[in-house]
Amino acid sequence: MNPSIPTTSAYPAVAAHGRVTFLGAGPGDPGLLTLRAVEALAAADVLIAEPEVLEVVRTHARANVDTPQLTIADEVSAAAGVPVIRDAANLVMEAARSGRRVVRAVTGDPGLDGNAAEEMLVCATAGIPFEVVPGVATAVGVPAYAGVPLRDKQGADVRFVEARTASARCWSEVGASDGILVVSATLETVSAAAAELVGAGRKPDTPLTVTVAGTTTRQRTWCATLGTIAQVFKQGKVLPSPEGARPVIAVVGEHSAAARREDLSWFESKPLFGWRVLVPRTKEQAASLSDQLRSYGAVPHEVPTIAVEPPRTPQQMERAVKGLVTGRYEWIAFTSVNAVKAVREKFEEYGLDARAFAGIKVAAVGEQTAAALVEFGVKPDLVPSGEQSAAGLLEDWPPYDPVFDPIDRVFLPRADIATETLVAGLIELGWEVDDVTAYRTVRASPPPADTREAIKGGGFDAVLFTSSSTVRNLVGIAGKPHNVTVIACIGPATAKTAEEHGLRVDVLSPEPSVSKLAEALAEYGAARREAAKEAGETVFRPSERRPGARRRRTT
Repeated sequence: MNPSIPTTSAYPAVAAHGRVTFLGAGPGDPGLLTLRAVEALAAADVLIAEPEVLEVVRTHARANVDTPQLTIADEVSAAAGVPVIRDAANLVMEAARSGRRVVRAVTGDPGLDGNAAEEMLVCATAGIPFEVVPGVATAVGVPAYAGVPLRDKQGADVRFVEARTASARCWSEVGASDGILVVSATLETVSAAAAELVGAGRKPDTPLTVTVAGTTTRQRTWCATLGTIAQVFKQGKVLPSPEGARPVIAVVGEHSAAARREDLSWFESKPLFGWRVLVPRTKEQAASLSDQLRSYGAVPHEVPTIAVEPPRTPQQMERAVKGLVTGRYEWIAFTSVNAVKAVREKFEEYGLDARAFAGIKVAAVGEQTAAALVEFGVKPDLVPSGEQSAAGLLEDWPPYDPVFDPIDRVFLPRADIATETLVAGLIELGWEVDDVTAYRTVRASPPPADTREAIKGGGFDAVLFTSSSTVRNLVGIAGKPHNVTVIACIGPATAKTAEEHGLRVDVLSPEPSVSKLAEALAEYGAARREAAKEAGETVFRPSERRPGARRRRTT
């Protein structure tokens, strides 16, 4: 044995223990998780997370991950949404000693926010290995989302203060400074912190921003000065409030000037910031649309209105798929993502893959359908150059030519309720068509009672209708949207159906595309916001215009 290589016994006896990862989950926006954090979460056996970030991190953990609940110290802090935690170290130690991989997720950054350092020390004392995955600190991330940069080319001094534990000496020192102060406080204590700074020498007219729920779509920021913040909260009826214990980040200094923030407030000025938008589609179809809505600042709420099921008699579909392999068809035309999914599932059932499309021309209607084919490994040969519809596809479809087309047959997998437009048009062009039911569409079950109430009571700011069937099905399973809700439709036919159901159509997509529909809603929201600002009015979301709604400023 080479004496330079230590034996196993040379290492501390920690093999029986697991490993702990102290992980910063950021201030609240799920997109602020680091790549290393996602990797650690995917490997975790046990996830111990603070309540306010549990949903942020659980998305990236395994489905069977153990998530023991932290003990909340008192009911007052829980009601405020910022529960004080106790016994976290005991949970971490118990899980690690059982030999499992533990992720301890905290809000913000483990080195700057909370008491993770104490838990790390407990692990170190017990000989349990641990690592630290830094996160975006709350005191850094929240000002960035509020449009308040902490430094500029002058490189001003930046100091961080925890109001809850700050001593008189601390207030005296930071009050005498002319640098930028980032104060962690609560809604009900921030005015007292401002008074401490004024008492220590800061001028009362020093600009101040106060941000609650930073980096989330519930974010709200007030601009004031050290001398006026208490009055601003009183006039705005922010306080007194049961939510007075909610945490805030206050930034004190010239960078917080209202005029400056007006130019730099990139997050709260998104066109659909804070809008609750109803997306009534199948869950698979809603995913990409919801992602786009989030990029505009909206909070999408997916409500399936259509469920997709296999055909009652699968033999016709089975024969058609076998015909693809044996050379029965010259073309296959996909008119929906569900059609692609149905054929792909049959391929997998027979042990086939995208190579089975060799020698067959493929047509697709719609960008999402084309994308689903590309994901499958198939590049469409024909996509409508104009309108993404059956009519648009027919305009570009070549007529059958016996000289150039060795086979005259087209495979058309589609829904059981599809119209005959495409079939009739292909026959007119000289093609034989195998019109095959690849899947059935049925009305989905009604959504939960609170969702139905929000739909009928005006709790949603907008609803996106992507087909006439989504209009009929949503009204059928959940009721008619409230008249304050913005109605956006993908095309004239969908808009006509909406109007027939007594709905006022506010937004019409310029093209029959879900991405263009979301874009049109964003443009509507932006125009609405600008009109209110030009008129000197407060910007309200549509749902805040209904009788009895609690109105809150969003800029």
